[in-house]
This record gives sequence, C-alpha cells and structure tokens, in this order.
Amino acid sequence: MRLAFSTLGCSGWPLTEVAALAKESGWTGLELRAAADEPVHTGLSAAGRAQARRDLDGTTILCVASYVKVAADGDDDRCVADLLAHAALAADLGAPAVRVFPGAAEAGPAADDRAVRRLAAAAPLLPDGVRLWLETHDSHPRGVDVARILAAVGHPGVGAIWDVLHPWRTGEAMTVTAAALAPFLAHVQVKDVKSAAERTPLALGAGTVPLTTALDLVRRLGYDGWLSLEWESKWYADAGPLPQALADSRRWLDKAAA
Repeated sequence: MRLAFSTLGCSGWPLTEVAALAKESGWTGLELRAAADEPVHTGLSAAGRAQARRDLDGTTILCVASYVKVAADGDDDRCVADLLAHAALAADLGAPAVRVFPGAAEAGPAADDRAVRRLAAAAPLLPDGVRLWLETHDSHPRGVDVARILAAVGHPGVGAIWDVLHPWRTGEAMTVTAAALAPFLAHVQVKDVKSAAERTPLALGAGTVPLTTALDLVRRLGYDGWLSLEWESKWYADAGPLPQALADSRRWLDKAAA
C-alpha cells in the first residue's frame, strides 16, 4: 500500500521541509494539519495557497486535516460554513478531502443528529473533487458510531477515516470496526502505543495495537488507498522525532508485508 504521514508529527515545519521528508522517507502522501500555528490554514490568501502547492510539489496531498467538530454543541450554520471554508482550502491545494471530527461533549442521539444535519447540509455544496472524511475519534471512537452517522447522511461526498487506535482502545473488535466502516471507508490511519491507557506514540510494531490484524482486514475489504502514520508528537512530548518513526515503521511494514 502507499504510505503517507500527517504533519501533526512535524508541526510548524516549512512546507518545503515537509516535502523533502516525504520524498526522502518514501512516505509520499500527506495529511496537512490545518490550524493557525501551521503553514496551512483557512486564512491563507490565494497567493499563499498557490505557493503552498508549489512548495509541496512531488507529494500527494490526501486531505486537509481540520478541527471542525460536526457533532459539537453550537450553531449549525457556523459549522457548515467552517466545513465549506476548509473544503475550499482543500480544493485550492489539490487535496481530495477534509478530515473532520465528531467532537461532541457527550455522545448520544442529539450529537448524532447534529453531525447528520451538518454533514448533509455541507455535502451537496462541496467543491468538485472534495469530500468530507469523518474520523473514528473522541465522542464517536468506534466504527459503529461513525457508520451510524454516515448511513444517516447517505451522501457519497462523505466518507470515513479508520483511525485504528480509537476503536481498539475502546474495546471494539477490529472485525466489527471493519464491517461497520466497509461501505464508507475512504482512508486509514495507523499508529501504535504501549496500551489503551498509555498512548505515547511508538513506531509501528513496537506497541500493542493489533496492526497485523488491521492490515489483514483492510486488505480483505479491498481497500486500495493510503496508510497514513499519525505521529502525535505535538501532543506527547516523549515521542521521538518523526523521521526516525517513519524509518522504523517502514521497516516493520516491509517485514509484515513479506
């Protein structure tokens, strides 16, 4: 499978350095974290967006990784506007998707309803070639949680990211996650940690996440997309440098494939 990484692991790096790491490491796809402290954000001018594309030449931009929380309390119109602003950024950068979070303070029918309303409202208004990807995360960490929302939205412009950590750490069997997300699966994030409670990033294969099971299930689903390493060093000070994590994880993946 093709390999990618999130710029969460190299937060604040100039985009030329990000592109150089992608080329040198062989992890040539990118999830671009979009935030005020990053080179990429919705406040970029047209000229800034064009320069970002030039700086990232030679890489494949997979998504703009936004922090829009579609199930959170708040105003629907504001959330939809934020989704569309990130979608416009993705279109300008040549990215086919925007990553979004559930982000509710409390899971339940009301949170589901908010997410469904907002995703359904935004989906028909997306720029051509751009989708929204809802990640297994925070208030909706399991595959069945995300699948429930996406089934209710019922629009091809909205798909799922399977972050392999969160369904597993909350006790959902990987076979259940795979079956739930199969109709919606657009992207796969891989990571490893010591345990469900101790989540400092480890190179793939160095922790306890059943990654071989996840990879086998992904293959059985016929998934032909990217595997993306989300190295959360921005949130975990003890995590090692991203370049070493990419090298170590690549070695493990090569052995697993053999």
